Amino acid sequence: MPQDTSVTQEFPELGFYMLAGDALDSADAVREIRAAEAMGMGRAFLGERPNRKEAGAICGAAAAVTDSIGITLGLTNINTRHPTLTAGLALTVQSLSEGRFTMGFGRGVAVAQEIMGLKPATTAQLEEFALVMRRLFRGEIIGDFDGPTGRVPILLLDPTLDEHLPLALGAMGPNTLALGGRCFDDVILHPFYSDETVVRSVGAVKTAAEQAGRDPAEVNVWSCFVVVSDEVPAELRLRKTVGRLATYLQYYGDVLVRVNRWDPQVLARFRADEVVAKFLAPIDGTATVAELEHIGTVLPDEWLAPMAAGTPAQCAAAVRHQIDLGCDAVLMHGATPAELASVIDAYRQLAV
Repeated sequence: MPQDTSVTQEFPELGFYMLAGDALDSADAVREIRAAEAMGMGRAFLGERPNRKEAGAICGAAAAVTDSIGITLGLTNINTRHPTLTAGLALTVQSLSEGRFTMGFGRGVAVAQEIMGLKPATTAQLEEFALVMRRLFRGEIIGDFDGPTGRVPILLLDPTLDEHLPLALGAMGPNTLALGGRCFDDVILHPFYSDETVVRSVGAVKTAAEQAGRDPAEVNVWSCFVVVSDEVPAELRLRKTVGRLATYLQYYGDVLVRVNRWDPQVLARFRADEVVAKFLAPIDGTATVAELEHIGTVLPDEWLAPMAAGTPAQCAAAVRHQIDLGCDAVLMHGATPAELASVIDAYRQLAV
């Protein structure tokens, strides 16, 4: 059974991403999660990528070198592993961590899925897959399962099991937010949400939970919130802010603009910009400083505003504001524990 980690966590409502962005050294995950645990953070997340960020290896290592911090695979896809292997990964890390693991799923970025020869999961498939994972952790045998990886005659993990697998869902649109409220323990919002979008998204999750007969308080909504203090070098700040938002707009800007109720004509002008249009690879990882500075002039201030910037104290106050908007917790996006140290110190002062 999951252990109560809150006893030894100073800030159970705060989390960070291990190996944020493109990882150069997988061993950094070990150093980062140890530092985050020492700082009192409650959760470490991993966004899986095949390049040095394979979920089982990183989450297993993270579990082995820590004692109290929660570990969330946030996120992976439901169609990149056989369902039994996905459940086996979760059970193994859950056992290694003594109950500190949460398995997280997302719909998948269409371009990345196409490159792998896959199709993004539907909301119905995400819901069915979540229920299958729950059943496997209860020791059930599931016959003739027709899932996102094809038809499987029998799914079985361990018939002696009777456990609860905490599940997280990355959600943007109304259908996925409602699914999170119905079936998941954690719902992770997307970065660069306006205050109004955060409030609306939290309300959608909590309402769906209540309509499903659940206690809305049992569904934790995580704000995924960019935190880049002025202690971060200027070029890196550009990549973590302008570069990151531009990359989101490259690949699924229509969804982000629709969810935020932004002007789609602004997105069209952004995409038509001669500097933006030439990029096929992600902008945040490949653009020069001059290109990023230009792209920053194309993006409206309103679109870049939903993040924590400025002094560590200003960043800490912005993080706290996400809680005030109704979120249960804040996943501080795009920053290492070393980059967050001063922000955490400032956040600590807010509670004094």
